[in-house]
Amino acid sequence: MTDAALDPPLPAGSDEWIPRRAARVLLLDGADRVLLFHGWDPARPTHRFWFTPGGGLEPGEPARLGAARELAEETGLRLAPEAFGAPVWRERTEYPFDGRRYRQDQEFFLVRVPTWEVDTAGFDEVERDTIDGHRWWTVDELEATDERIYPVELPAMLRRLLDGD
Repeated sequence: MTDAALDPPLPAGSDEWIPRRAARVLLLDGADRVLLFHGWDPARPTHRFWFTPGGGLEPGEPARLGAARELAEETGLRLAPEAFGAPVWRERTEYPFDGRRYRQDQEFFLVRVPTWEVDTAGFDEVERDTIDGHRWWTVDELEATDERIYPVELPAMLRRLLDGD
């Protein structure tokens, strides 16, 4: 069954795309597990999914700076923007959230830590209301799960990065 069949339609008047830029972080621990958050769309509460740390950039904000800011806010891990290097992947995605449609250009940055205890005290109100957990995933677990993961290409992207391609 498709996601469209499982989820209620978006509210009327939600047919315009809102442009957005974002920085996302592939935070890998010493066991090559990636940190993902679990949340949902408030307009479609049954639409639950796992996703990487990161979020929207402020106007004119460089992606590396936004990645550092978002990682600190969402996990408590504070790193200098220079620690993020070059993006390992870029994509444009279109998605609905809270009754609005977004067209998002996003860059993914790879960051490695030996271990990290996630601190979500920096979550904003929307994050506190729509995120109910986090966990570290291996690539094998991502490839085997039936749960919704965004971006859907994440398991293959991580496999390529870890294999050195």
